[in-house]
Amino acid sequence: MADIITAEGLVKRYKSRSGEVRALDGLDLTVPEGSVLGLLGPNGAGKTTVVRILTTLLEPDEGSAHVAGIDVRADPKGVRARIGLSGQYAAVDEYLTGFENLDMIGRLYKLGRTTSRARARELLERFELDEAADRPVKGYSGGMRRRLDLAGALVAEPRVLFLDEPTTGLDPRSRTGMWEVIRELVRGGTTLLLTTQYLEEADRLADDIVVIDKGRAIAHGTADELKLQVGGERVELVLLDPADLESARAVLAKVAVGEVVVEQDRRALSAPVSGGAADLRTVLTGLARASVEVTDVGLRRPTLDDVFLNLTGHAAQTDSSKDTEDAA
Repeated sequence: MADIITAEGLVKRYKSRSGEVRALDGLDLTVPEGSVLGLLGPNGAGKTTVVRILTTLLEPDEGSAHVAGIDVRADPKGVRARIGLSGQYAAVDEYLTGFENLDMIGRLYKLGRTTSRARARELLERFELDEAADRPVKGYSGGMRRRLDLAGALVAEPRVLFLDEPTTGLDPRSRTGMWEVIRELVRGGTTLLLTTQYLEEADRLADDIVVIDKGRAIAHGTADELKLQVGGERVELVLLDPADLESARAVLAKVAVGEVVVEQDRRALSAPVSGGAADLRTVLTGLARASVEVTDVGLRRPTLDDVFLNLTGHAAQTDSSKDTEDAA
């Protein structure tokens, strides 16, 4: 499968009051055609800067990038003709109707009056906005505006789509709906580069994930491959009576492949295991025989939250006010 997006050694510098800031510091990326790459990192990691460079909105200070085989520096117009972009904030005109917004985009792409209008109606129906098509966008909810913005990115049927934190600010229901829309696009063959700070979003949508921090790629792989870096499964349990901690520790020790961790203040214990559900059954049987009661017990896999914390030493989501890249 050919790579439709490639970037080598991307560097972008900004000047700040404290001196020079490197939003990107030698970043490499490859995205095979028809796949989804999740660019994962906190605010300020460099995600938006990458998208701006690949969509020709910003020139890198160093390095090169190609989208659909076209050099983003040498032929930005050619790149723009083949891509769609939905940014962090819905780029819609709130004084126009939903239909007028999409029709206008079609005209800007020189699709012609008839094609633009037909494409607008098609996308409004596809994104379940047909009932609101002739209402001014200023009356739309946040989720509706995000869907309209994504529809706008698809008017010209681009080969490559860039989504920069597409579900930021949405409520859980709207976010889930947007995920389903994105899945549908991917099933239709669209190549997607998705930036997000939501670990669950990357886990659900991306075929491949690049974790970036401070402008550098610090990990690359599928969600499962990245989770393996943290370790395998763990049996975790919370006791009803803290007096049973030692008895429960002895039961866990029989299946543990590493240290049994005890948190006395939470009456909790956990241990890495290699036998999965079989080990969990062994623990439950052992606890019953020892008359140890629990309020919670389970077999836990590492999450992408665990991966990010392990790789960077800090959580994935940070205060957006500290986002250097967005301020630049």
